[in-house]
Amino acid sequence: MNQATHITIKLNRFIVVVIIATALSCNSILEPEPIDLLTDEVVLNEPKDVPIVEIGMYSAFRPIIPSVVIAGDFTADMLLHNGTFSQYRELGTKQITSANASVTALWGSIYNLIYLTNFVIERLPEVAGVRSVDRNRVMGAAHFLRGYAYFIALQTYGGVPLVTATSIEANRNVPRASETEILQLIEADFTAAQDKLPDVPVNAGFAGKQALHAAWAKFHLYQGNWAQAAAFATEVINSGLYELESNFATLVNTDFTREAIFEMGYTLNDDPGTSSTIGLNNLFVGRREIIPSNQTVLALASTESGDRFASIKFNANNLKGNDNGWSVAKYGTADENNNNVIVFRLAEMHLIRAEARARLGSVSGANSATTDINILRARAKAPAIGTVTQSQMLALIENERVYELAYEGHRWYDLVRTGRAATVMPPFNSNWRAAYERWPIPQRELQTNPALVGNQNPGY
Repeated sequence: MNQATHITIKLNRFIVVVIIATALSCNSILEPEPIDLLTDEVVLNEPKDVPIVEIGMYSAFRPIIPSVVIAGDFTADMLLHNGTFSQYRELGTKQITSANASVTALWGSIYNLIYLTNFVIERLPEVAGVRSVDRNRVMGAAHFLRGYAYFIALQTYGGVPLVTATSIEANRNVPRASETEILQLIEADFTAAQDKLPDVPVNAGFAGKQALHAAWAKFHLYQGNWAQAAAFATEVINSGLYELESNFATLVNTDFTREAIFEMGYTLNDDPGTSSTIGLNNLFVGRREIIPSNQTVLALASTESGDRFASIKFNANNLKGNDNGWSVAKYGTADENNNNVIVFRLAEMHLIRAEARARLGSVSGANSATTDINILRARAKAPAIGTVTQSQMLALIENERVYELAYEGHRWYDLVRTGRAATVMPPFNSNWRAAYERWPIPQRELQTNPALVGNQNPGY
């Protein structure tokens, strides 16, 4: 065995260990382990290793989604800083720096997952004796999770290093890829996953074909491919696997509801509750580091929102200083039945299809944007909408996404993709700058990857 092969194999083993350990820990992930540490504890050499690596991939994906909630709703106008942590003060005051710990943590989680999926994609085809159904499922999950990780990275940071292998030396000096290159990788990964993921997964904590279709719908929405976005959303809606909960509060108070397509499930052993970076209950309730913004409280309390007011809760005992007494209600403690974090659920598919239909000119009538919005409003016991213009419908959908998807990490990404951030954000915070339409490349990456030197996002 030559030295390069030996290093690669040892790196592969290390990646599995580090990512599983990182994902299963309740400690902060501010400083992920360096990827060039080596260990021989875990391997992918025979069929019995496959389930361990499969669980490891999903464990590695778990820290990403709470970080997306913070990025999506705190970079925008839905949350206020109410505590002492500098990383959240920066997000609250809209004075974000490349040294921000939340910025670094999300980047680290994304690339931890990417390294593990690269390992699986490289190694699993060479493992003899694995059943076809298992090989396909795990390979499909690897491609799907890697593709979606790059989707998040692209929308959060812009062009990022395109890492598709596990070579230590090569991955220490990778430049930023173009948006086109990353989109091509995402499409290739989603396509590779299409015929491998199961029709119906064990539960919504694992990816199946409809989770992939949901990701395709979101991908095409962001690219402005309206017909494709509507078609994939319809695939999910018409699959018959999901149904809207009759009571919106069930979504707030219960994990794995009937409309869950894909969500990150946690247990007492791996809940991130005590993490200062991704512990949503800790941040929203325990420390009250972050609280709902006053304007979002008013929006959720409106008649148009209806029962979706259940996403927040009030406690007069918290009224002091700048604390408005409101909390995000969606994320419980580790021993409660609402500590999961949603990736995709059925209501979002209706919102995607509504927006795609509206942009295609199908605003009113049968099978139109109005149809989808009124389905959600009926569930929320909010008034149905009547005849509106296309521009009025798009404004309604923007608001509807706030009501329906509050504190699931969509707002900032929505404002940026629709070109609305420059209009919405300055009145909310006078420090807002166009630079904040993307998070910065973490300072640590600029210092350790020579190919990133001098290639920071504009304005940082």
